[in-house]
Amino acid sequence: MISEWVSFMMFYLLAAVFIAFIAYCLYVRHIHQKYDHIPGPPRDNFLLGHVLSLRRAMQSKSLVHDLFLQWAEKYGPVYKMYSFHSVMIMVYCPEATKTILMSPKYIKDPFVYKRLFNLFGKRFLGNGLITATDHDTWYRQRRIMDPAFSNLYLRGSMGTFNEMSERLMEKLDEMAETKTPAVMHDLVNCVTLDVICKVAFGIDLNFLKQTDSPFQNAVELCLKGMVLDIRDPFFRLFPKNWKIIQQVKDAAELLRTTGQKWIQNRKTAVENGEDVPQDILTQILKTAEEENVTNAEDDEQMLDNFVTFFIAGQETTANQLSFAIMELGRHPEIYKRAKAEVDEVLGTKRDISYEDLGKFTYLSQVLKEALRLYPTAPGTNRWLHEDMVINGLKVPGGSSIAYTRFYHHHHLLPLIRGRVVGAAVQAEMLRLPSPQTLPLALPGGHRGVPRPELFRAPHPISKGSPSHPAEKAHFGRLYPGSCPFGQDPQLMTIGESRNVD
Repeated sequence: MISEWVSFMMFYLLAAVFIAFIAYCLYVRHIHQKYDHIPGPPRDNFLLGHVLSLRRAMQSKSLVHDLFLQWAEKYGPVYKMYSFHSVMIMVYCPEATKTILMSPKYIKDPFVYKRLFNLFGKRFLGNGLITATDHDTWYRQRRIMDPAFSNLYLRGSMGTFNEMSERLMEKLDEMAETKTPAVMHDLVNCVTLDVICKVAFGIDLNFLKQTDSPFQNAVELCLKGMVLDIRDPFFRLFPKNWKIIQQVKDAAELLRTTGQKWIQNRKTAVENGEDVPQDILTQILKTAEEENVTNAEDDEQMLDNFVTFFIAGQETTANQLSFAIMELGRHPEIYKRAKAEVDEVLGTKRDISYEDLGKFTYLSQVLKEALRLYPTAPGTNRWLHEDMVINGLKVPGGSSIAYTRFYHHHHLLPLIRGRVVGAAVQAEMLRLPSPQTLPLALPGGHRGVPRPELFRAPHPISKGSPSHPAEKAHFGRLYPGSCPFGQDPQLMTIGESRNVD
């Protein structure tokens, strides 16, 4: 009797699973039919979509953005990607990019950004500036943050910037005397952490002197955990990964408890009338009081932004500087010209003043070109809540729209209406001193324009692993960033608008 009952239960259970599977397949088919008119690469299979292709690209020694570039060149500036029942529309049209990113009604994709709210179940970036999907929430936080980054405060922080730079020089001197190899990425990581701690929170930890800092290790573990969690949604299901998952959760907890301690200590000092550093934290607390930020969720958001400071601010700045150093080492002629400018501006001065920064024209171009080649935040997502026609294709409402700066920087920037432009035209557009600073042969291609083969080169920062694929891009084609390309509506404007992460 019991065996018959068990058999019936198993039969009905299997039948229910089968029906649920068929229903899900029909749902996937229904979703996919809405996007049949949009071009895109063939799916790896019906259910997984392009998951396997993306996984292979991320596990290989190449960049997944190379794959996006190939698909864009083959299928056009608007194409689709599938992942189970989810559909993502990759958009590379400058007009659509500007329209959607400039408008607060197109919110950040909740599915993508809420993945960073928690990290393996532990609150991480929460509703901070990067992850807040509601525009009003984001704008309120910006009102609190903006006064802390005023021109006046940045001028007053030059002493700290000079001090931290001097520490790095002293560290490099020590390593040179002992002939110790210097991994610049690690050293720059330490310096950027020191700058954020001192300028933002009045804390001097001097990471260059520490060999095993729990706080620095926590930042690196959280960054690693972000990559693991975002790239593989099933990562947490395998027991072999549970150890690293627990380490990441502990690291996230350490960052938040440290932030809570620093913020509470500063609040107590202010309430007691003690002298406190006039740093970013003090200014934020002052503005928060004016905005009546008093409830528990507001305190959590303050911790969210504390973590965001270190995860987003430190890592992006360190990577930008590391890539710039790497490229200067690879291009001695560019290095010599940048050094000559520094020598001319500073002369025999030991410290750099705020006024000096505006005189580093060529060095600024070098940094911006490095940022073009190696964008520290290569992409972003927005949620399209209504139908929109993009490049002649109707994109249904309820779609996730993805943009990649990597494509814009490596493919669209050198081009006007699909034609590779000459050096003289570029010099005029980019406001460079003379056409002679630009090479005639530009990397990239568009709609039939052949793209030169890019090669791999040893990467001194990553200790020998393959480097960024755009090593052959002409580093001499420097541009002063953030400038509109004339009045042509088909030309993109380089720069960030409000509400763009």
